[in-house]
Amino acid sequence: MTTTIKEAKPSLEEVKSQIRKIIDLVIRPNADWIDRKGEFPSENLKALGEEGWNSILLPKELGGLALDYHAYGLVVREIAKACPSTALVYTMNIGASLIIYGYGNEDQWNRWLKPLREGKIGTIANSERATGSQHWLSESKADYTNGGYLLNFEKSFATSSGYADFYIIQTKSPKAKVYSDLSYFIVDAKQDGIETGKWDALGVRGNHSSPIKLNNIYVDQRDLIGEEGTGKKIVENSNAYIFGLGGAWTGTAIGLFNEAASFATKASGKHQVVRHQLASAKILIDSLCAWQNEIASRLNDWSQSGEPLSDELRTTLYEFKVHASETANQVAQISMDVAGGFGYKKGILERLYRDSRAGIVMGPSNNLAKELIGKQIVGIDTSLWPEENEQLRRNKK
Repeated sequence: MTTTIKEAKPSLEEVKSQIRKIIDLVIRPNADWIDRKGEFPSENLKALGEEGWNSILLPKELGGLALDYHAYGLVVREIAKACPSTALVYTMNIGASLIIYGYGNEDQWNRWLKPLREGKIGTIANSERATGSQHWLSESKADYTNGGYLLNFEKSFATSSGYADFYIIQTKSPKAKVYSDLSYFIVDAKQDGIETGKWDALGVRGNHSSPIKLNNIYVDQRDLIGEEGTGKKIVENSNAYIFGLGGAWTGTAIGLFNEAASFATKASGKHQVVRHQLASAKILIDSLCAWQNEIASRLNDWSQSGEPLSDELRTTLYEFKVHASETANQVAQISMDVAGGFGYKKGILERLYRDSRAGIVMGPSNNLAKELIGKQIVGIDTSLWPEENEQLRRNKK
């Protein structure tokens, strides 16, 4: 009789210890020049990929670590403490990989997910200028050609633009009549015909969220994710990547707090007002971390259930992203108050202060997220699709 021994997963303390080794050796030393030069964090992502962190939620047969949302939330938070740019690139890579794993096929898994272990990365390109912050809507449309598809349009604010190895592209299906008829494609980022813009931003300067223009890009049928029209389901069930964004801004807040607390310990901490400000920042951060853990448990349950992401859980993810990004900005202001003129000089605190500003406007923008949250509070339909909202209005008449 053969007994199968189930391999034990590392504890969160072990995960923290392992990821901090890469952060201390590679990510933190690179953070300053990534910001000053506007460099993409390629070395950081390669180091993460080779140790399996770029495949953290994927099964081991695909080179993944088969860990859960608690571990993912912890890892992105730890990365963001040192380099928010790397944390955001990392988060969008995880989101891209989950779309392929959740809705793709074995051929796509082998061709696009296994190479993540070699340091390759992917990203998601949804946003379009015409639909603004409603990143799930597309005015663009794919066309049929030679047994595959032809893509001719532009996507705005694509994280890792020009540096990702593949893009997950969302667009209307070729025969689409409504916004919800969406299809997703895997596009090899290295092929000719893809133009990328420049990224020269206030903060998260290594993020490279510039536009990408697709000029007569051919996509074989084998790189359609699911079937035509599967995109609606992907949009409605892939918002778990927002959890990663919330984790990134939580980590940014912690990084800011650590710098301010270190400064206060050496200098300004003798003043009561400084101690009170630091206490306020710590209370915000501790409550945010506790909420992150609770949401991670719910996402673990959801990922095992096979059920669609509920409206209530999706709204909670929006709330978490809003609260995390606003907390990062509150802690940034407190940190500047604590450090005074020293915080205003170029350095870690100044860099993280600029980075924190991006969280307010990064999709879903906080204003849009609050509108969706508010609609649910007062009982207004929260459908993401204009045609469904119009049909509801007609039915009520």
